[in-house]
Amino acid sequence: MTEGQTENKDIAETDIPQNPSVADSEAKAPEDLTREELIELCKELKDASDRNYDLYLRSQAEMENLKKRNRREKEDWLKYANETLIKSILPTLDNLEKALEHAENENTTHALREGVNLTLKGLKDALSKSGLVEIKAIGESFDPSYHEAVSQIKDDQVKPGTIVEELQKGYLLNDRLIRPAVVVVSKTG
Repeated sequence: MTEGQTENKDIAETDIPQNPSVADSEAKAPEDLTREELIELCKELKDASDRNYDLYLRSQAEMENLKKRNRREKEDWLKYANETLIKSILPTLDNLEKALEHAENENTTHALREGVNLTLKGLKDALSKSGLVEIKAIGESFDPSYHEAVSQIKDDQVKPGTIVEELQKGYLLNDRLIRPAVVVVSKTG
């Protein structure tokens, strides 16, 4: 017998289930076993094989269930990820509705302006708590990473490449650009 065959024989012998009913048959070489002992040994091996196959099937089913549960949890998380942000914005929505009601009842534009300013401040505060930051633009040097230039204008009062007008504010969310500032940049003329 070669070395590889010896290893296979050792592995095969350790896989045989230990059962007291055939303990004396395991002490014998397979060719020395009686027909009944071989049949009993085959039944035990088949039972062990069936148990292992059942465990395999259960493991596969458990893995599929885990995948499905993870998929459902991810879908739920994505569906409700903005819940905290929306809850923090709801008072702003209420304030805007109150400001519109107030504007219908009274003729004062000052009160309406003040209400809208307070509402805007509340909205900005709620968004900043969620990680939103305005990109500073006017007076800054143009940076294509944060600014989108739509035109240039001759302005001798500032050095070239300086932002002189902001057409739309830009924002970062947790240090990630979500919208660049749309700007007008100075040039030499």
